[in-house]
Amino acid sequence: MKVRLQDHVNMLSKSSLKRVHNAARVFSSYHTSTFTGKPALRGMPISLSFEPTTSCNLRCPECPSGLRSFTRPTGMLQEQLFRKVIDQVAPTLSYLTFYFQGEPFLHPQFLDMVKYASQKGIYTATSTNAHYLKDDVAKATVQSSLDRLIISIDGTSQDTYQNYRIGGSLNKVLEGTQNILRWKKELKSKTPHVIFQFLVVKPNEHQIPEVYALADQLGVDDVVLKTAQIYDYKNGSPLMPTQDRYSRYRQTSDGTYALKNKLMNECWKMWHSCVVTWDGKVVPCCFDKDAHFVLGDLNENTFEEIWNSDKYNAFRASLLRSRSEIEICKNCTEGTKIFA
Repeated sequence: MKVRLQDHVNMLSKSSLKRVHNAARVFSSYHTSTFTGKPALRGMPISLSFEPTTSCNLRCPECPSGLRSFTRPTGMLQEQLFRKVIDQVAPTLSYLTFYFQGEPFLHPQFLDMVKYASQKGIYTATSTNAHYLKDDVAKATVQSSLDRLIISIDGTSQDTYQNYRIGGSLNKVLEGTQNILRWKKELKSKTPHVIFQFLVVKPNEHQIPEVYALADQLGVDDVVLKTAQIYDYKNGSPLMPTQDRYSRYRQTSDGTYALKNKLMNECWKMWHSCVVTWDGKVVPCCFDKDAHFVLGDLNENTFEEIWNSDKYNAFRASLLRSRSEIEICKNCTEGTKIFA
């Protein structure tokens, strides 16, 4: 609990009057929109996700990067474009995630971008498979002032781990984790807040108690259990866990599967956040993995122009009208993480 509190305090320490005021405006405009059924927007996003790259070293079975199934091009985020956008949004932006698809540490300037955002007083986070956290990279990661490091660890034995993280090495994950934790101690740094993220699937659900024990043994700050998104879920999947609380889906009377949650005609994400792909396209959220709903291009317009554009507001309006008609919403569920 103490380390979680430290992380929350760290996040709050990056607040400013401008950021708090912006968050209040966004929050009120969202509730006005859901009440009236018409999109009203005041303020800039509270949170933003940047995609450093679509490249990945692993082949996870429910990931477009792993499956190499993108129809959009693969590439690396240009640091110049990143800095330009950050300069535009920094005064009101509270939280920045360096992740969408791909492995962020494959980008050669990744930590330079983290450092740039950190110098702007923005809380920074990323998610990694931890295969590239060698000693020098781990040291540079701590020195970059990255606030949160989510490490994907989907098994406590190699056999279980590689069942989902195809092509991966659990030993590399553990070595990378230890490197980060050692450099935090040596540099007397409270950041990054290190989280083990455990994607619960049928082959690994029996190891849930073990991942908590492993995290405690290593000195990892927190463990988060995450439910798995299954693309073709209707007829079931060998990845679906047997423990109902860890599944996003429920079996219906005819034997097929459906999302547990009711699809409401509202979505907080459309008002407080969005995703920027490596090539500068703005898409509505992390469920638009192949960028089918491009709402603007940051190579052509400023972020504020795109955020307040007729095209973006038309998308928000369609969501308020009938979310079930939007393809990326059909397999979406809020509350995908289970906190211990």
